[in-house]
Amino acid sequence: FVDLVLETWDLQCERNGQEHRTADMGCQQLVVRRGQPFTITLHFSGRDYEEGVDKLAFNVETGPCPIETSGTRFHFAVTDFPEESGWSAVVQQQDGNSLSISLCSPTSACIGRYSLTLETSTGYEGSSYHIGHFILLFNAWHPEDVVFLRDEDERHEYVLSQEGLIYQGSCDYITSTPWNFGQFEDNILSICLELLDTNPKFLRDQDQDCSRRNDPVYIGRVVSAMVNCNDEDRGVLAGRWDNQYEDGMSPMAWIGSVDILKRWKNLGCQPVKYGQCWVFAAVACTVMRCLGVPSRVVTNYNSAHDTNGNLVIDRYLSETGEEERRSKDMIWNFHCWVESWMARPDLDDSYNGWQVLDPTPQEKSEGVFCCGPAPVQAVKEGDLQLKYDIPFIFAEVNADVVYWVVRPDGSEKKSIHSSVVGKKISTKSVGRDSREDITHTYKYPEGSDKEREVFEKAEHEKSSLREEDEGLHLKIKVSEGANNGCDFDVFAVINNNTDTERACRLRLCARTASYNGTIGPQCGMKDLLNVTLEPWAEESVPLRILYENYGENLTQDNIIKVVALLTEHETDNVIVAMRDVYVQNPEIKIRILGEPMQQRKLVAEISLVNPLAVPLLNCVFVVEGAGLTDGQQIKELEEPVEPQEEAKVRLDFVPRLSGLHKLMVDFESNMLRGVKGYRNVIIAPEPK
Repeated sequence: FVDLVLETWDLQCERNGQEHRTADMGCQQLVVRRGQPFTITLHFSGRDYEEGVDKLAFNVETGPCPIETSGTRFHFAVTDFPEESGWSAVVQQQDGNSLSISLCSPTSACIGRYSLTLETSTGYEGSSYHIGHFILLFNAWHPEDVVFLRDEDERHEYVLSQEGLIYQGSCDYITSTPWNFGQFEDNILSICLELLDTNPKFLRDQDQDCSRRNDPVYIGRVVSAMVNCNDEDRGVLAGRWDNQYEDGMSPMAWIGSVDILKRWKNLGCQPVKYGQCWVFAAVACTVMRCLGVPSRVVTNYNSAHDTNGNLVIDRYLSETGEEERRSKDMIWNFHCWVESWMARPDLDDSYNGWQVLDPTPQEKSEGVFCCGPAPVQAVKEGDLQLKYDIPFIFAEVNADVVYWVVRPDGSEKKSIHSSVVGKKISTKSVGRDSREDITHTYKYPEGSDKEREVFEKAEHEKSSLREEDEGLHLKIKVSEGANNGCDFDVFAVINNNTDTERACRLRLCARTASYNGTIGPQCGMKDLLNVTLEPWAEESVPLRILYENYGENLTQDNIIKVVALLTEHETDNVIVAMRDVYVQNPEIKIRILGEPMQQRKLVAEISLVNPLAVPLLNCVFVVEGAGLTDGQQIKELEEPVEPQEEAKVRLDFVPRLSGLHKLMVDFESNMLRGVKGYRNVIIAPEPK
């Protein structure tokens, strides 16, 4: 017999990409999901392939030191029927000198970049051909993959959707900001793989690290550590919370992960400046979705940061409502993390499903700044001993806050204050731009027997279950329209729920604040020495907050923290109430001109009215959208924008993908920063 000679081959990137739902990554490379067959075509010259005479076999290898015992190298022959447990290759059809072969990986294969080699042998003679590379991802569509997700709409949202909404603002005024995850944009997949190869565990033991890449628990832990740079591990983002961002990008300015990941790569894997929690979480979400693990960004309002693990956060206030001494324990207005969907074969079945991964550097876990994966179910049940990091997350949603009022003589008085931690835990709804409240997945209803049981198991007694002053109630309300540039009112509302008159002192104080709980200068104050409350009466005390007092010091988080202290003269009891007032930015208006169609030019007209009493200088619009704009478009305005004038730009772009996409806009200027807007655009497919 003459040797069988391979002339050309076709990896069928486009067809396989469609079938494996990776086509949006482009057809320059073959990207497939594990456990699902993909087809390649071989063309022979000289003579056709003859079954029984010619033997064909493949080698697949991943990582720098592929070994069969580590699951990073496989040798398998072409057979008549697919192999159940390992890699397999089956002849699909023969057409003259071309041969279609279906290859399939096991659902437990390691993810990553593979090389593929074909070995042909006829009699004693043989040849070897390097066919090329392909990338293998996790497969949420395969029932035997540990990341399998049953619902198609959920798979679409949590694996395939390249854009989303992240919830911010405050518990009383939830805002959403658009985010371009962009996991299928050019080069993002190779950057995500490079991230895995930059991680210290890989550098320490390449063979062991690659052999563990079949496990999303391991991958999630690596990604959670590599998105921050606190371990000197060449991580993606540097965190900063002090409002000094001149030598980098303000965390509020980003509108997507693509720009951040590309900057990290272009800097030679040096950290990008700067991130805060939602930026860390969104970048981790991009990486996990890119690798095929269903993931979403979640926001927890009034999130506790409990450094000593006692589940109690002590806060100290002066009588004017200022923070007396800095406690390391903090309450953040909100905190974002990621949930990724996977089974936990290392635990038991009841812990399968959503797992918390938190890449924001807060506390070390096993010596490294990472957090999770922690099963949401274990947080709910108070199973603090399970892997990983459940006590920290349990505290974020359940810790107790005790406010101590420090008197001028240094004595401390414990105040009465109702529970605030772990409210309105939020994520974007599946297939809609609305908020889904998932608090019930983290905790049982407050005051329920089940909640008590969980707290007993976690050895946590919640003070709000013990004390409440029945007589007096205090809360803070906001007038409609706390708009940036305007004056507005807040009100302390006091209720006397007894049949006796009560005499009190009321102190109200407003300060600018950051979302992580740090406080800026005062921007409003009122001290009423004698407030008399008739029986069963309600009293409302206004405090006017002036733009001239808050404008200069408002941080890019747009938060004003209002604290009220009500001291009853007779008993000396102090009641504390707080509210984070979100100061609204102006709306960005986006008009789309022309008929939106794939590969056809579209024009967007983008505008915003300056609400301030001063001109805006150095105005810039930044626009991006996965599948719409090719990367970012930046439009700078030459002229200042006068008060009540409109800042307006036009830009054109050629959409690459059809379907529903978000065009996202960020506006920056000297006085108004991090203003966000987006518009959903439905792009019709190119006529065939």
